[in-house]
Amino acid sequence: MKAITLAEYGGPEQMAWEDVPDPVPGPGEVVIDVVASAVNRADLLQVQGNYPVPPGASEILGLECSGRISALGEGVDGWSVGDEVCALLAGGGYAQKVAVPAPQLLPVPDGVSLEDAGGLPEVACTVWSNVFLEGRLAEDETFLVQGGSSGIGTHAIQIAKAFGARVAATVHPDRMQFCRELGADIVIDYHLDVAEELKKATDGHGADVILDNMGAKGLANNLSALARDGRLMIIGMQGGVKAELNIGALLAKRGHVSAMGLRGRPVKGPHSKAEIVLGVRENVWPLLSAGTVRPVVFERYPMSDAAGAHRRLAEGGVVGKLLLVNPDA
Repeated sequence: MKAITLAEYGGPEQMAWEDVPDPVPGPGEVVIDVVASAVNRADLLQVQGNYPVPPGASEILGLECSGRISALGEGVDGWSVGDEVCALLAGGGYAQKVAVPAPQLLPVPDGVSLEDAGGLPEVACTVWSNVFLEGRLAEDETFLVQGGSSGIGTHAIQIAKAFGARVAATVHPDRMQFCRELGADIVIDYHLDVAEELKKATDGHGADVILDNMGAKGLANNLSALARDGRLMIIGMQGGVKAELNIGALLAKRGHVSAMGLRGRPVKGPHSKAEIVLGVRENVWPLLSAGTVRPVVFERYPMSDAAGAHRRLAEGGVVGKLLLVNPDA
């Protein structure tokens, strides 16, 4: 098969579309003929050498995909060759084929194209595990997502709204209306003091749950924006990895700060990928099938031009997901 390989760590110029050995399904795995994958910020970090591959995972880029099952490993039940699926991956999505543990498979939601489904698993599993499992977002609470026009943000706005939360999003001024159309009740220009703007819009309450992709740079303002008993969920490091935390302010709010990754989780067991995928299938997939939540795809690239897609994401201004489409699927 062909896959995107890296000559060495650096930038998109190190990526090439080359022949590599076909994957073979191990016990409990299936092989998927990939129709589409998607570009995530973590992929950019991996190319730079700043996001190590978990032990045993494929060195090939790509944390999600969609396609058709072409082979079953020993002990796989409930799936058949030819099934159209999408999958959460620990790696391997930028390729014509990928082997994946069966517990990480999802059916394609009704009404969603097989191609578009390639950009769903990573955002759906990230939002479900952080905002709902760990963050415990409840109906009528206020939810703030930093970066509302991103792949994560566009999904988080829709899901939180569907579950009855009051949704706030930070975004560039050019993309405010789009976030409103997705369901955001409060839209804040990220150039402003977000905590102050949110407090004005919520009569001083702030956010019960915050989903943040900036990390260090946004820590102090996020803490200021938290409501009493609020939960700050950190999922990214775009704004750095080190910051000073005011423990007194956190104690005064009885606040909770959590930083959770998805890629390195075990396949099965407590807090596993299997547990998260099952929760997504039961709680999120019906909303996609009903049309209440929809995939947001900004642009599509041939998988062989993954370097071009990486450059586009790095430029900024992408609304939703960038898909990598296998031209031979």
